[in-house]
Amino acid sequence: MNADTFAALFTPTGWLFIGVTGVLVLASSIAALLKWRVAHGAPHAVIDNLTSRINAWWVMVGSIGLAFLFGKNGVVVLFFLISFYALREFLSLAYTRRGDHTAMAAAFYLALPMQYFLVWIEWYGLYSIFIPVYAFLLLPILAATGGDTQRFLERASKVQWGLMVSVFCISHVPALLTLPVIGFEGKNMLLIAFLVIVVQGSDVLQYIWGKLLGKRKVAPVLSPSKTWEGLIGGVASATLLGAALHGITPFSPLQAAGMALLICLMGFFGGLVMSAIKRDRGVKDWGSMIEGHGGMLDRTDSVIFAAPVFFHAVRYWWVP
Repeated sequence: MNADTFAALFTPTGWLFIGVTGVLVLASSIAALLKWRVAHGAPHAVIDNLTSRINAWWVMVGSIGLAFLFGKNGVVVLFFLISFYALREFLSLAYTRRGDHTAMAAAFYLALPMQYFLVWIEWYGLYSIFIPVYAFLLLPILAATGGDTQRFLERASKVQWGLMVSVFCISHVPALLTLPVIGFEGKNMLLIAFLVIVVQGSDVLQYIWGKLLGKRKVAPVLSPSKTWEGLIGGVASATLLGAALHGITPFSPLQAAGMALLICLMGFFGGLVMSAIKRDRGVKDWGSMIEGHGGMLDRTDSVIFAAPVFFHAVRYWWVP
């Protein structure tokens, strides 16, 4: 470990990751104890699901922590890769035809890298409209040149939707590094940490509260495991978590709670929307990249809807 890496461990971001690692160690220990004392080493649906969620958190925290060590470049590359795999999962489930190949290639090899390049050079005026305006118009033009009109509107919409949710929305996570928040210079990594911890923490807390108290289903057709008790308990707990994390943000405790409530609700609705798409395609998971938790989109569905709302809320109220 060189001097710069060692010093990075004792920044506010470093201390945060040390704290999160401690929580994960505790969670893994509790899961192992439950497996031993309750399940006696045998398969147990709830405990095994909890363990796989904790393992997914280890992967997530490890990947983000490694990216943070490389600064903005590392974060942009990490979320570029997340968007690439998410877009691949989305389009692999979409109905497409040969006439869509040019548009799909443009989505992967033009729009995706251009969006992240614009984020990297911090050109807000263009990365905020590049996909919703220019790619939105270009992709159906390219598809139309293929000369195939069968279910054209459906096919064009799916490619556009895939690019919006998998690239445009997710790119707002590294875009948080571009916000010049007064008095918060050099600490924008912590905004990403706040977003991820609160939104993903809400998912876990909704699962726990749902298992403890859940009876009434929120949307039994879309997501049979989500209950009102889990939703209310999880969002309320994650809102308190956000308030407790106000010290790593430019927000007051009340503001942090408000931001946490906003992104938790957006994360919940994001999960519902992405579940609706999966049900439409007749699948349980977007993929099989993460053991026990499907694909990349299964892990980022809540962040997809929360990230752009969080980004613009911070930009509107905390950037001069």
